[in-house]
Amino acid sequence: QVQLVESGGGLVQAGGSLRLSCAASGRTFSSVGMGWFRQAPGKEREFAAGISGLGPSTYYADSVKGRFTISRDNAKNTLYLQMNSLKPEDTAVYYCAARTRRVGVPRAANEYDYWGQGTQVTVSS
Repeated sequence: QVQLVESGGGLVQAGGSLRLSCAASGRTFSSVGMGWFRQAPGKEREFAAGISGLGPSTYYADSVKGRFTISRDNAKNTLYLQMNSLKPEDTAVYYCAARTRRVGVPRAANEYDYWGQGTQVTVSS
């Protein structure tokens, strides 16, 4: 059974940092794209960052570019999101997601096949 389990969320003051982790089990995702999405109350789930399987290449939403860094450790089958200079508007549930198709790191949530349960990130002003 494939599982993605996020950890590392919490409460932080504006300007602070958090590092999210997403541990995958049940299959290897080293050759496919993965991403971090977030969903704030009353809003749709949105793409935050993505990383390709090979290269890898990284992609960011404009709202997080320069503050967030996505990375992966294929030996540990784990995805990370380093979040710096956090703002109150970054408050959301953060989800990791994985594809089964080799090509592409799309920004649409419906292009991903596996999802974690989410971890809450709250940034206080």
